[in-house]
Amino acid sequence: MYSDIVMEHFKNPRNVGEIPDADGVGEVGNPACGDIMAFYIKVNGNILEDVKFKTFGCGAAIAVSSMVSEMAIGKTLEEAMQITNNSVIEALNGLPKKKHHCSNLGADALHRAIEDFRSKQQGRQMEKPVDGPEVCSCPVCDVNDPEEAPYCNTACGHSSPK
Repeated sequence: MYSDIVMEHFKNPRNVGEIPDADGVGEVGNPACGDIMAFYIKVNGNILEDVKFKTFGCGAAIAVSSMVSEMAIGKTLEEAMQITNNSVIEALNGLPKKKHHCSNLGADALHRAIEDFRSKQQGRQMEKPVDGPEVCSCPVCDVNDPEEAPYCNTACGHSSPK
């Protein structure tokens, strides 16, 4: 069962779109679970002036992206880096356990956008992940699960379909 906040952000997502001249872009996802998120940020000084996202995924993934964008706008870069996947779940009044696994990648995408911005400020490009299987992190026990695995088979016993 989804909370009213999750349903509101799914039905009326905030900050959807792309920033053409974004200062930083962060992309995360796992094709095996179907959720792919891209975050675009505009930075003024040390403040996130604008945050937009494009998400391909389930309703929970869209709600997560919307909430992350709202949580981040107006924050300093350091404050935005403190947004965690767990704090997003709390802000949404929870997500079903089976939706924690990969639909809650929003904070990760935001962090990558900030890292991309910081890399550009230092005159270098952020390194792309090495080719290989994407992974999802289990929010229950913080273990990574390879893309090919149909279920999270981690030590915590959490086993939700991707």
